[in-house]
Amino acid sequence: MYDHIGLKVRDLDASLRFYEAVLAPLGHGLVSRDESGAGFGPPAAAALWLYPSDASGPGAHVAFRAPDRAAVDRFHARGLAAGGRDHGAPGLRADYSPTYYAAFLTDPDGNNVEAVWMG
Repeated sequence: MYDHIGLKVRDLDASLRFYEAVLAPLGHGLVSRDESGAGFGPPAAAALWLYPSDASGPGAHVAFRAPDRAAVDRFHARGLAAGGRDHGAPGLRADYSPTYYAAFLTDPDGNNVEAVWMG
């Protein structure tokens, strides 16, 4: 688990659409937004922060814990529909662990995002 993660994004509105779509199946939503950025997480506990920036560089990797395999599947499908790019379809990753079920997407800013369930 993580406490919080901050990502620089080029287009805050596009990133908001993407993260609202992929985080809803995992039980997280938009909890804070102002001109300096936006925060996602459970109510009153933002853990993922998006900050507008024109800086370039390598994207980050963020792994979100899913409650079950179906949530991982929905994360992937909704992410593709919201403008993300496939970076690994939902499935077991036995090379990580025999029960590591995950899906990977590249968000609109090139960050590698993952949903994982380890039943």
